[in-house]
Amino acid sequence: MSHLYVFSDNSSFVQGAADFILDVAARAIAERGRFTLALSGGGTPKPIYARLATREYQARVDWSGVHIFFGDERCVPPADAASNYHMTRETWFDHASLPAENIHRIRGEDDPTLEALRYEQEIAGFFRSRHLPVFDLILLGMGDNGHTASLFPGVAALRETTRWVVAQYVEVMQAWRVTFTAPLINAARHVAFMAEGAAKAQILWDVLKGPYQPDVLPSQMIQPEKGELYWLVDAAAASKLELQADEKNDRGVAPRGHARRIEY
Repeated sequence: MSHLYVFSDNSSFVQGAADFILDVAARAIAERGRFTLALSGGGTPKPIYARLATREYQARVDWSGVHIFFGDERCVPPADAASNYHMTRETWFDHASLPAENIHRIRGEDDPTLEALRYEQEIAGFFRSRHLPVFDLILLGMGDNGHTASLFPGVAALRETTRWVVAQYVEVMQAWRVTFTAPLINAARHVAFMAEGAAKAQILWDVLKGPYQPDVLPSQMIQPEKGELYWLVDAAAASKLELQADEKNDRGVAPRGHARRIEY
């Protein structure tokens, strides 16, 4: 099932996304004793992670039960400014009560192919299963070209059906990435895209309203098989959509704050 929530402005978007993450966390810990979260990199989630690091938000969840993974990583050392881990550590981890052993980073400094295999094995060991693991929440961004995680238009990783994590050379970036694959993402209980700003308005329309062409718009591949798909966006990003508020009951986790649930 899919849910589109439009926040009135960027401030409410940041607060609403942070509240949403903690609400999913609280539910997971209450039901299963832990919360498994895979993070997105980039600029959009940075203020959200900063909000999660504040004293107010740190007090709302038992962080000893939170285990953090990464949906993708740039193949650079962890101290590199381009590293998703580096951004998240400086913004969130260094100011939070997360146990170090609960943070499962992708080793961007290692050989990409070997690291993809190692990270897949780490995930399998953590979930103690050879079957597709079910993350409680996977956060995703969306690039101006419709990519998500490091699933870029036209890359071989889009056609992966059995692997959970792969190494991918991205020609347009002239760089290697390690990324979750669509099958792993689509196995999650909750998947949440986060998009903000007018620059994302056209690509959001293309992905949600345009023809299905996942090789061109990889974000369209994300359709959880049994879980819930959320689009958390601000009004600027949603400006090209023809919006009609949906007042029907929503069986998913509804974000708090100034957000409209939209039928699309």
